[in-house]
Amino acid sequence: MSRLNRLISHTLSTRALILTSQQHVFPHEQRLLLLPPQHLYQKTSARFLDIYQFGNKEAIKKERARLADEMSRGYFADISELKQHGGKIAMANKIMIPAMAAVKFPDLQVSYSNGRTLKLPIRSEGNVIDANNSAVPVASLLCLTFRANSQAMVDSWSMPFLETYRDSKKVQLYEVSLIDSWFLCLKPIKWLLLRMMRKSNDEGKEDALQRQIVYSFGDHYYFRKELKILNLLTGYIFLLDRFGRVRWQGFGSATKEELSSLLFCTSLLLEEK
Repeated sequence: MSRLNRLISHTLSTRALILTSQQHVFPHEQRLLLLPPQHLYQKTSARFLDIYQFGNKEAIKKERARLADEMSRGYFADISELKQHGGKIAMANKIMIPAMAAVKFPDLQVSYSNGRTLKLPIRSEGNVIDANNSAVPVASLLCLTFRANSQAMVDSWSMPFLETYRDSKKVQLYEVSLIDSWFLCLKPIKWLLLRMMRKSNDEGKEDALQRQIVYSFGDHYYFRKELKILNLLTGYIFLLDRFGRVRWQGFGSATKEELSSLLFCTSLLLEEK
């Protein structure tokens, strides 16, 4: 316990030093500066197969395939791509993805800074819309970041979206920071991080649409595989309908044309029967 206390004390001191020297970054980004880059995670990860799976050939084969996949692409590949296109790994959709062709966004457990948990996306089950369930949004914008540097990219989408739909009760906006580090996922460290990340102001509390900042701790490998996410240094933007289907997607920083496309597709979702 004394060793853990010394470690936490050292972490807090380091964070204070970083925040003092990083006054030019966004407050939300400052809270994420502790997150280690991908290559550090790969070196410090302590993921093992469960004991009962040691004799499971399928589990071993699956784990070997995962290791090969992770080793085929490292942190420096992400850096190289970032230098080439600044996080714009692809252009956003110009039109809305038809409902029949849209894929469902995978379930993701997230935590608010106060410790409250939630499963995203919030959606109607099956193909039936419950008109009495006002908790299900007609449209949801989910902005994903894996590293602090991509927070500015997310802001370029979320802030105009918030400004446009701040009076709408049918829309929800989530900024999700995904944290993979096994150390930061330890319960006492996780609790400490969430406590430090609590928002210090109540700006925009009177608006119908809130910018909800949440955090997802744990192993996100298979979550990323479902969404075909490779580069962890860029931001990923998903517009979902009330059934949790991905109807539009963007990457990196927003352009004027892409923002127009996002807002137009959102308006179409709000009109969709």
